[in-house]
Amino acid sequence: MKKDFDLLSLGELMLRLSPPDNERITRGDTLGKQAGGAELNAITGAAMLGLRCGIISKLPANDLGTYIKNRVRLCGVSDDYLVYDQDRDARLGVYYYESGAYPRKPRIVYDRQNTSVNKLTVADYDDSLYQAARCFHTSGITLALSPQLRETAIEMIRRFKAQGTLISFDVNFRGNLWTGAEAKACIESILPYVDVFFCSEDTARLTFLKEGSAREIMKSFTQEYPISIVASTQRVVHSPKRHTFGSIIYSAREDTYYEEPPYADIEVVDRIGSGDAYISGVLYGLLSGEGDYRRALEYGNATSALKNTIPGDLLSTDLKEIDGIIREHKSTGRVAEMDR
Repeated sequence: MKKDFDLLSLGELMLRLSPPDNERITRGDTLGKQAGGAELNAITGAAMLGLRCGIISKLPANDLGTYIKNRVRLCGVSDDYLVYDQDRDARLGVYYYESGAYPRKPRIVYDRQNTSVNKLTVADYDDSLYQAARCFHTSGITLALSPQLRETAIEMIRRFKAQGTLISFDVNFRGNLWTGAEAKACIESILPYVDVFFCSEDTARLTFLKEGSAREIMKSFTQEYPISIVASTQRVVHSPKRHTFGSIIYSAREDTYYEEPPYADIEVVDRIGSGDAYISGVLYGLLSGEGDYRRALEYGNATSALKNTIPGDLLSTDLKEIDGIIREHKSTGRVAEMDR
């Protein structure tokens, strides 16, 4: 049966405010305005690569909500499942991001308490939602925001799974939202529903208290839960402006690990959203080429590497550009300095 969407995602949509260039929040007088949010970042990339994607969220029924809705549409993501908060206290989550330059690290200040998305319930949607997508994605950030949203997200996971939808989940642990113990207990309760699991090696060790090599850790999740695919990113931060990025994908069905040489010495313009971009590339690969896990790995790595070079949370690319980056990454010969 053909679905209306390849991928639907549940999460908070936020306003990002950043001082220009390398200015500090504490000193600068100007802030640039952009849209963001982990789940939106992830499906934006997938939409730009060619998947039919939609976002599930609640926005304030005011000009800020309209700004975010317009950005969603501009990214090629459907707003069919955006609902609006008409209450007088309706508000949009905001975060302030200050870029870093060695030895100064990037900094973030959040203002996301009591936002409209935390009022979202399953009653906001018709049951037809759960038959609308091939894949449903959300993250630990959504589970951590509030008890109400956690309850909604978990119930949506159950209902999508009951309709045969592929469930994708990114741990995306944030220490300012909940403790490692809280995250572990909650996420372990939903892992029996998860098909595609995104968890970095560091998060697996710190949050799930896993031991052993990266590969042993990845395989252990599939031994404990009916997870089909585990993807683990590996980032080396040489400085705020220079990173090396790669990943490993493990397929439980084939009992096989997929890996490639990392993207070395990425010239980082803005790392925010690069982990989400990885997810967009992997899900694009999985949903457009079933069973081709190496292809999913290559799209994930290339999409994440590219996002590091783009300002703001949201990716800006297309399939042609990503295919070109993958070809050049594999090439052993001379690479053209400019696309022209």
